[in-house]
Amino acid sequence: MNNPLIAGIELGGTKCICVLGTGPDDIRDEVRIATTGPGETLAAIEAVLSRWSGYRALGIASFGPVSIDPAAENYGFITATTKPGWSNTDVGRRLARHAGVPFAFNSDVAGAALGEGRWGAARDVADHAYVTVGTGVGVGLVLNGIPTNGLTHPELGHVRPVRMAGDDWPGICSFHGDCVEGLASGPAIAARAGRPAQELAADDPAWDGVAHTLAQLVHMLVLTGIPRRVVMGGGVMTGTPGLFPRIRAKLLESLGGYGATPDIEPVEDYVVPAALGNNAGPLGAIELGAALVRGTG
Repeated sequence: MNNPLIAGIELGGTKCICVLGTGPDDIRDEVRIATTGPGETLAAIEAVLSRWSGYRALGIASFGPVSIDPAAENYGFITATTKPGWSNTDVGRRLARHAGVPFAFNSDVAGAALGEGRWGAARDVADHAYVTVGTGVGVGLVLNGIPTNGLTHPELGHVRPVRMAGDDWPGICSFHGDCVEGLASGPAIAARAGRPAQELAADDPAWDGVAHTLAQLVHMLVLTGIPRRVVMGGGVMTGTPGLFPRIRAKLLESLGGYGATPDIEPVEDYVVPAALGNNAGPLGAIELGAALVRGTG
């Protein structure tokens, strides 16, 4: 069947990207909206949706935490978020009512994972993980082309890694201190080094701890037995390509030859940079809606 025309919404903490299209080679329109309060932001999205016509579904990839169980009463809601004013906000059902089409809803990281799986760095594998490292650390897991939805969406940025020997820095996560996000996110790097990640030299010692922490996260992902590839994106990763060799080396050292280690080599083909950049999220929102139309979402 022809690719369906979809209205895709990537709702981020600072901006919202609305796209109308069928894929990366067919974007009919793109509108960017500042994410302010929920009333103002959602009204602006509704105005965009009113301008468009002919789309068959609405795909929404949102900052979270979010409710992603279609059977739940609050499906399509942002739940208990730290973003002021947005807790318990109906996003999906409200926008779908306005648009008059069915909707699919998931986290922004799951959306980016779907985008990379359909058109990006994981398009040739059925199962993969997408790791974003920026303001926070998030993971989207895709199994057989579908996000792994269970009790909730993955929150693997908050797992606690094995600490690097001799490192007792407490981390900055307000919930867990030294979880992956508390040690390796952009704000964590800046807090520890005293300046933003983009200002650090490639050989700065701070990168050793970041690479160790992220390798621990990928170690855990390998042991789930799911991802045939790990795609890494976000501001920290795209701004520091020298991190990839460090993470790969530390990953193999950490695994110690156990389990699936032979299957992930050459590791340069297993831990790879994102291919779609900032377009992964909006394109993933299109794929969310397209999967709904296809009956595979």
